[in-house]
Amino acid sequence: MRLTRIETFTTPNVGFVRVTDATGAVGWGQVSAYHSDITMTVLHRQIAPWVLGVEFEDQDDLFDRAAEKEHKFPGSYICRAIGGVDTALWDLRGKVEGVPVTTLLGGSPGPLRAYASSMKRDITPEAEAERFKRLRDEKGFDAFKFRIGAECGRGLDEWEGRTEAIIPAIANAFKDESVTLLADANSCYAPPAAIHYGRMLEDHGITHYEEPCPYWEMEQTAEVAAALDIDVTGGEQDCWLPTWKRMFELRAVDIAQPDILYAGGIGRTLRIARLADAHGLTITPHSANLSLVTLFSMHLLRAIPNAGKYLEFSIEEADYYPWQYGLFVNDPHPVEDGHVHVSDAPGWGVEIDPEWLAKSEYAVSEDEA
Repeated sequence: MRLTRIETFTTPNVGFVRVTDATGAVGWGQVSAYHSDITMTVLHRQIAPWVLGVEFEDQDDLFDRAAEKEHKFPGSYICRAIGGVDTALWDLRGKVEGVPVTTLLGGSPGPLRAYASSMKRDITPEAEAERFKRLRDEKGFDAFKFRIGAECGRGLDEWEGRTEAIIPAIANAFKDESVTLLADANSCYAPPAAIHYGRMLEDHGITHYEEPCPYWEMEQTAEVAAALDIDVTGGEQDCWLPTWKRMFELRAVDIAQPDILYAGGIGRTLRIARLADAHGLTITPHSANLSLVTLFSMHLLRAIPNAGKYLEFSIEEADYYPWQYGLFVNDPHPVEDGHVHVSDAPGWGVEIDPEWLAKSEYAVSEDEA
């Protein structure tokens, strides 16, 4: 295979990638959300020169070589840029072979249980509980994640007393129902506070405790995981494969949560999943918005043997995340009875809205040979 053209369409919040190979076949992918315009600059300047016009059979090796060529820049933006091209290549391959990406990965189309993932901290415990009940009734969700503490909050709450109030409020709202409850601290606490709130979560039947300590302080998270029975989870921010290896060796998490587009695409996420599997850990990807990252996670979860119990599914509406709406011609992941469904359409099975593309910033890199 040989790529001849990489086109990008972007806004500051989200951006799509279209690749074309020497046969004229086309595939669509996406870079991660947030500052996507910066990622596209990195893609054209630091990734495209190393992957265009190169004959390859091993897709992972193609991107490894690109990363090695840019060895002075081993961080997030390089991985995000690689992820855009990687996911577009998977779509191209699926379309050429006439199968969904999950089939290429060894999986099959079908349903996935989803959990309703709240992104809000500017919401009262009572309003959050009512919102979850409404989504249970409207969409059939039977798993819900809420936020505690403050994002990278240095031990402080979003407002005083919110965490102490929201844990029992959510638990009591569903005390007589068979639901699964999850909580996300977003790197808020030092170990003593993290353990304190972890035990409070355990006492109220919450089963998933995400990123309790600053994610870069891995020993702190390992200390919390060792002290608690609740599943301590994390990894969404991490993109460097040696970091994942160290995380698993420390037993810092009970469940790994790579973000496919932060990590650098499907290929790199598969490596993380295999490494987690070797340590007896499951994968519940981070997919906290309704761009293509959720669809990518669906295809992955239908294929890997150590898939977690559910898919993360953002419940934020256009008033909160307006940019995640109007991206596609059809909804690629409608929720019914608390489940989404991976279709049998070739590739990712999605069409980007032409009106969105027409309003985006366009750039192209081509093989000049």
